[in-house]
Formats: sequence, structure tokens, C-alpha cells
Amino acid sequence: MIYLLDADTLIKADSTYYPRKRFAVFWEWLAHNGSKGVLKIPVEQYEEIIVGRGDLVAWLKDANNKEALLLDEEVDPKVIESVVANGYAPDRDETELENLGRDPFLISYGLTSTRDRCIVTFEVSAPSKSRANRKIPDVCHALGVNCVTLFDVIEALDFTTDWTVPPS
Repeated sequence: MIYLLDADTLIKADSTYYPRKRFAVFWEWLAHNGSKGVLKIPVEQYEEIIVGRGDLVAWLKDANNKEALLLDEEVDPKVIESVVANGYAPDRDETELENLGRDPFLISYGLTSTRDRCIVTFEVSAPSKSRANRKIPDVCHALGVNCVTLFDVIEALDFTTDWTVPPS
């Protein structure tokens, strides 16, 4: 399984749950799993984060972390169009497209292989939302894409605070 990280996952992990200065081991674990190909961040989500500043941005821009975590592929524009049309609305206007941001890209990467890819986000399902206001978990559900939170990934990959980099 490849877990594809939404920008909010890393932002909230750093600002709320696992601040880099207190939980350095968590960030080492992320980079390690990225280098193994288990955790990846699509370029569109990566770019959302690095326009900011702070420890998280510096950590992501570090050449080793960037290489470990950045998903090395481009999504098919036809898949993005399908996600937008079938997951949000087929008849959207420019304002709605702008409001979607980069979420359709993230979901598109997951849609390319629904058996072995899973979206990771802290967005919460809101089934009553429609069109450009739909949340990632609801669009994923509608399109058959797996979607979980970072806490689910931590459980699935068995992260603990006494984790250490395995010997090579």
C-alpha cells in the first residue's frame, strides 16, 4: 500500500500532534517510510506546503526528505478531469474550480491504482456538502478510493515513539 499524504496531514501533524522539535522520531519515521515507497506526497500537495515558512517547510525542502517523500510521477489530466466531473460537479464554473484547489490531483493519484493506494487526510467527511465544497473523504468514497487519517496510518505501519531506523 502506498499512502498519499494531503498537505493538511503534514501541516497538522507538525502544528498540533507531532511538532518536529518534540517528536523528531516521528519525522524520521515518515522519511524512512517515504524512502521505502510506503508514504509519498504528490508534488501538488508538496508545493502547497513549501510556499510557507517554518520548521516543516525547511524539513520538506531538505534534499533527503524531499527525495524520500516526493511522489515521482505525474497524474493524467484525463483522470483529474474525471475526478472533478464525477467527484465534485460536471458543470462547475471558474470560481468552483479555484475552490477545489489541489485536492482533485491528490485523489487522482489514488484513483490510478485503487487497490494499492490510499489517501491520507485530516479532512472530515461532510456528506451534506456539495459541488466544490465536498470533502476529500466523501469524494474518495464516491470514486472508490481508499481514504484514512494519519492516525490510521500510524496504526497500520505500527509507529511507536521508540522506533529507530532499521539497520541497512
